[in-house]
Amino acid sequence: MSRGTGSGSTSEARARLLSTATKIFYAEGIHSVGVDRIIAEAQVTRATLYRHFSGKEELVLAYLDQADRGIRAQVAAARASGGSAADRVRAVGRSIVEGIRSPGFRGCAFLNAAAEYADPAHPIHQAVLAHRQWFLDTVTELLAQAGHAPADAAGRHLVMLRDGAMAAGCLSDPELVSETFMQGVEGILQRSGSDPS
Repeated sequence: MSRGTGSGSTSEARARLLSTATKIFYAEGIHSVGVDRIIAEAQVTRATLYRHFSGKEELVLAYLDQADRGIRAQVAAARASGGSAADRVRAVGRSIVEGIRSPGFRGCAFLNAAAEYADPAHPIHQAVLAHRQWFLDTVTELLAQAGHAPADAAGRHLVMLRDGAMAAGCLSDPELVSETFMQGVEGILQRSGSDPS
């Protein structure tokens, strides 16, 4: 995705660029932010930006890759939390709720990016689709382990609940959205016949 990072201040500069871009892209949107602002706020030169990223698109892809890795780590922790398969589904739900309740929550980085890059062939849109497919596959597998057979419809249902919660969580009371989302997760689990406790 990105070119070699080198060592020392070079990798520190790359990290600053990505950290700055992540903060601004998430808070304000991708198209509204130019590379000049990212360069200024990261306190690097234009040459440093282009040493690490071929342009804004590659920086956006790195931002989404970082978000993807963060969500995968949260889901991995939820899966490793123990308990029944249903408990692991609940743990994934709680990880989503933690995001919704976090300060500065502005919705799903991937849904936000898809809204700005609507062309299905665009590399950024493709990165969004790849992340979403991974998430769908993961929750479908967890729901199958929790007793859904087949679990495809339940997985799609959970993803849709998550999408709605992510959108509503930045538009209304995050506590109410979180409570409603977790009730939806319980509803899906109960329809599977898995242990609701």
